Amino acid sequence: MEIAERAQALALKIRKHKADIATEEATKNAFVMPFISTVLGYDVFNPSEVIPEFTADVGTKKGEKIDYAIAHGGQVQVLIEVKKISDPLRIEHASQLFRYFAVTNARIAILTNGETYEFYTDLDAPNRMDAKPFLVLDLADIDETLLPELAKLTKESFDLDSVISAAGELKYIGQLKRILAAQFKQPEDEWVRFLTTRVYEGSFTQRVRDQFVPLVSKAARQFLNEQVNDRLKNALGGPDAYVSVSTEMPVEPEPESRPVDVDDVVTTEEELEGYRIVRAIVCSEVAAARIVARDTKTYFGVLLDDNNRKPIARLWFNRSRKYLGVFDENKVETRMPITDTEDIYRHADQLRKTVARYLAKAMDLGPVPPVEDVPV
Repeated sequence: MEIAERAQALALKIRKHKADIATEEATKNAFVMPFISTVLGYDVFNPSEVIPEFTADVGTKKGEKIDYAIAHGGQVQVLIEVKKISDPLRIEHASQLFRYFAVTNARIAILTNGETYEFYTDLDAPNRMDAKPFLVLDLADIDETLLPELAKLTKESFDLDSVISAAGELKYIGQLKRILAAQFKQPEDEWVRFLTTRVYEGSFTQRVRDQFVPLVSKAARQFLNEQVNDRLKNALGGPDAYVSVSTEMPVEPEPESRPVDVDDVVTTEEELEGYRIVRAIVCSEVAAARIVARDTKTYFGVLLDDNNRKPIARLWFNRSRKYLGVFDENKVETRMPITDTEDIYRHADQLRKTVARYLAKAMDLGPVPPVEDVPV
């Protein structure tokens, strides 16, 4: 499984159980240890790889502990300090990381609450941890452009030199992206003035400012939607695909008996999440690139080779009761009721056997034995 699928699987777990976690220790057990083991690939029960309650005396401070140290090649490379998941991360939380960073060989320090991971190094001064992270990974809203850099810290692909060399660029790109996101959400006066003076020739008065603040916000939202639409169109079948992404509050879908207008197709994040889960499951049988999504008004389809005759699953999410559509050897669909997208994993065997049947037929290997009914 690729790092993107591993991160998404953990993100789903966090979303499902976050409300049940109330302490730092519970945060470690439920979310941080799975991050170290599942996402980064280290054996949390092997003390030569992961050292819990790591101790390194710092000056007059003796016996202080940091939550985890990750070793690679016999040397401590990464330090991790954990706070409970309900605590927003602040630099004040990193005091022990600052002290330990200076007296160990570690070049990477991580401050986390189990959902957000802030990665630090020593760009500003050697052996002194920076005050600002060079990478921020938020599992509630994963920026997939960061995952290749995260992969360089995994056990199987550890490349510290590459991470450090890219850290400077990542640090400033990350900060710029967060500033842009804030401006798109609630533009400051300087941002409104900057854009307004490029389209309006008069003086930038208070009246003009009041007029353009909502226009700038609206233009920003429309621009982002258009960019997302373009990416989804490519993912769902090229420039002729019909996709609409809305920033408004979701509404109850119209009854299926109403006429369907392809311009009204709305692809939700939940549907994309379900698609990624199906793809992760069947990747054991076929290359991920062959698993294609195709959205419609009534359901979100997952196909093999973008072929309507090779349906793998249908996600019936545009209704109050959600269903996963699975197919038997005769391509007869059965809708399985599910509560959330994680329930798709309960039908993993059937999804894999569906793909295996198509592959066997293509190779003239004969039929695959029929799938037994999967309990709900």
